[in-house]
Amino acid sequence: MNLLSKLNILKVSCAIIEMEGKILCAQRSEIMKLPLKWEFPGGKKEKNESYKECLKREIKEELDLEIEIVERLPSFTYRFLNKERIKLIPFRCKALSRDINLTEHQEIKWLGKEQLKKLDWAEADIPIVNYYIQNYK
Repeated sequence: MNLLSKLNILKVSCAIIEMEGKILCAQRSEIMKLPLKWEFPGGKKEKNESYKECLKREIKEELDLEIEIVERLPSFTYRFLNKERIKLIPFRCKALSRDINLTEHQEIKWLGKEQLKKLDWAEADIPIVNYYIQNYK
């Protein structure tokens, strides 16, 4: 068994939520890890829960928003300086309403694809931002 297989990797699903040609970007609050960085919202999977179920639950909890999952995108693993690793499992989603109630994040923005790189993204989200920009219109 090699060292990498012994390391715990935190698996997190995240949502690229689309509506009318815009993408929802969420800014982490000042009290969260990586304060004020931007991310695609989501969270950790609970036991006996699929990644899709996790994502729907997390988006409802964090944004009070119902979503429709469109497709799963490739996963990306990021290693932090402290050697912790996170595997982000992104899904393209559609917002089913315009009403959002922030419960964890500082702010949200709806941005066009060309504007995404202007934000100060959490490092783990950057490969997903780049993949999305390159592969979706």
